[in-house]
Amino acid sequence: MHRMSQTAVADLFRPLLGDNRCLTDADSCQRYGVDWTKVWAPAPAVVLLPETVEEVQQIVRLANEHHVALVPSGGRTGLSAGAVAASGEAVVAFDRMNKVLAFDPYDRAVTVQPGVVTQQLQEYAEQQGLFYPVDFASAGSSQIGGNIGTNAGGIKVIRYGMTRDWITGLRVVTGKGDLLELNKGLIKNATGYDFRHLFIGSEGTLGFVVEATVKLARQPKDLAVLVLGVPGFSEVMNVLHAFQQQIDLTAFEFFSDKAMRHVLAHGVPRPFDTEAPFYCLLEFEQLSEAAGDQAMAVFEHCVEQGWVVDGVMSQSLTQLEQLWQLRERISESIAPHTPYKNDISVMVSKVPAFVQEVDGVVQREYPDFEIVWFGHIGDGNMHLNILKPADLPKEEFFSRCNNVSKWVFEIVQQYNGSISAEHGVGMTKKPYLQYSRSPEEIGYMRAVKALFDPNGIMNPGKLLD
Repeated sequence: MHRMSQTAVADLFRPLLGDNRCLTDADSCQRYGVDWTKVWAPAPAVVLLPETVEEVQQIVRLANEHHVALVPSGGRTGLSAGAVAASGEAVVAFDRMNKVLAFDPYDRAVTVQPGVVTQQLQEYAEQQGLFYPVDFASAGSSQIGGNIGTNAGGIKVIRYGMTRDWITGLRVVTGKGDLLELNKGLIKNATGYDFRHLFIGSEGTLGFVVEATVKLARQPKDLAVLVLGVPGFSEVMNVLHAFQQQIDLTAFEFFSDKAMRHVLAHGVPRPFDTEAPFYCLLEFEQLSEAAGDQAMAVFEHCVEQGWVVDGVMSQSLTQLEQLWQLRERISESIAPHTPYKNDISVMVSKVPAFVQEVDGVVQREYPDFEIVWFGHIGDGNMHLNILKPADLPKEEFFSRCNNVSKWVFEIVQQYNGSISAEHGVGMTKKPYLQYSRSPEEIGYMRAVKALFDPNGIMNPGKLLD
């Protein structure tokens, strides 16, 4: 794609947006041109801040006319470099398109602009006596447009599913500058291809989401949390199965003893004295005394079977929040150790064998690396974190970890899993896409991309070359 100078790109869009919404200063380019990956240096030509759907359309049409690449920017909390502008692109940031546009109590649906922050939507739902269940650590800064672009998941997927399951309508501006209304908020619609689902998870490579209709759920009531110490990974799966047979869980998380040690070092209280190789965190609605009794009966059964060595159940909202800290503060507690992260998934039934195989390869090849496992085990999604030894230079560490990724993804392929469960492909996973998608699938993906974005201006270099 032809590279225009930074001044020329800015001058192209300035008549449309004015100086205050067409930014070229170094601070803005640094802030808007990067996500949490920090691997590529941000180098956008300009940051554009549209406020209306019409402005987004005009931006895309100008970009087509002058062959300017566009990169969408939401909360920039991604971990796959899907929102990184490293090659003189124009960043389209949706911060000013951040309004709740409509709510209907009968449809239990809310229409929002893409710049609405996830937590803002959660709080709005709560004000209506309802619930938006897609939740994860970056909810306070991620935006709905980005969540849709990566089909974000999080800690409640076992009960509520992914972002895809909550989007009943989209308005999108395609890579040609056309405005499409997809599904229009309908629950039932059997009129052919549902392009809505092409745009969910497409990482801005087909076009930009400019409006979304999101369905809401009833608020969960009287949540309770159990934290259990478990002697091995197969026992983790036995515990999951035992509880799922009796109780509708809202979450089932797991983490290793190494993850626990890092969190405890950050001041989170130990849940019980007994140490274990693995820990499970289960959440469920305790709608009656009988529900609590049932959970305790399953717990006791798991202890009798030798699947659980110790455990605790929350007795108050304060204790529930404290127990969740054991899981939610893992990323923060390992961050100082420069973790190399992998977000992978397989079918739930295959998790124990898969983890054992991956763990064995990494331990064998790099015995000096500390491996920290945690994740949403109830939906087959594991987070593999390899921590950098203090005396190893960062460049050498990441170089060695690239070997690990190839080995891990080969195992993912053997298990018919996904190289990216919930963080998208972006630039970091793009070289490995063939481990999760066949050549035929990738060919069809390229054809879809060419249809919606014939000039290749929409987030080029992400997901597909």
